[in-house]
Amino acid sequence: MTEKKTEKKSIIKREDSGNIVLTVEIPWNTVQKAQDSVIDRLVQRANIQGFRPGKAPKKVVLEHTDPQKLQEETLRDLLPAAYSEAVREHDIRPMANPQIHVDKLESGQPWVFKATTCEMPEVRLGDYKDKIKSLTAKSKIVVPGKEQKEPSFDEMMEIVTKEAKVRIPQMLVEQEVDRFLAQTLDEIKRLGLTLEQYLSSTKKTPETLKQEYTLKAENDIKVELVLQKISEDENITVEDKELEEAINKAKSPEEKTYLEQNRYMLASILRQQKTLDFLKNI
Repeated sequence: MTEKKTEKKSIIKREDSGNIVLTVEIPWNTVQKAQDSVIDRLVQRANIQGFRPGKAPKKVVLEHTDPQKLQEETLRDLLPAAYSEAVREHDIRPMANPQIHVDKLESGQPWVFKATTCEMPEVRLGDYKDKIKSLTAKSKIVVPGKEQKEPSFDEMMEIVTKEAKVRIPQMLVEQEVDRFLAQTLDEIKRLGLTLEQYLSSTKKTPETLKQEYTLKAENDIKVELVLQKISEDENITVEDKELEEAINKAKSPEEKTYLEQNRYMLASILRQQKTLDFLKNI
C-alpha cells in the first residue's frame, strides 16, 4: 500500500485491494463561495409568506432553510470539480464512478471527503493461444457423417481466464454483487415472495448467496477484462459501417432508436463478438 501527498490538499492511497482512495480537502473560502451561490439560488426560489416569491431577505430565507439541505446543495456544487481536480493532480484514469464518503463538514474549517475509485488493472494473458489451438483443432477435423462442433464460449473462456493473471479491484466486484442482489430482489418481488421465502426455497443463506454472487462477479469481470486485452493486443476494432449494419438490422423502430442512442455499448458487444471469432479461428 502506497501513500502520496502533494502541495495541494489531496492525498492518494493505493490499497492492496486494487482500490484507490483520494482524500480531498476543500478550503473554507472555496466552501463559502459555493455556499453563497447556493444561498442566492435559495433566495430566488423562496416562497415565504409575507414576501413576494424570490423577494424575501436572505436572513429570512436562511431562517427557513434546513442547515443540512444547505450543506447538501453546497456539496453537490463542490464535489464534482474537487474530485476531478484530485484525479488530474495525481494523474489517475478512473474506470468506475467514485464512492463518496464525507469526513468533515465544519463551519470555518476545510471540508474533507474521501472518494474511492479504481483504474484499469494490468492483464497478463499468458500462453492462451496454444491451448486454444488444441481446443479448436478438434472442431476443424472433418469426420464423414459427423457434424462438426465448434468450441463453446464457456470452453474458450475457461482456457483464457485460467491462463490470465489480473487483480480485480475490490470495488468493481462489490458493485457487481450489489447489482446481482438488486436484480434478485426485484425478481423476488415480482414472484410475490419475501427474501426469507426465497432463501428457504433455494436452501441458501444471505452469506452463501453473497458468496455465490461474488464468485460470479469475479469471473464475469475477469472475462470482460481478458477479452478487452485480447482485442487490444490483436488490434480488433469495430468500424462505423459495422455499427450502421447492426443498427439497420434492428427488429423494430424502438430497438433501432435504442441502438443509435447506445452506440458505445453496441460497439463493445460487436468488438467482443469479433474477439470470440478470432479465438475460434486460432
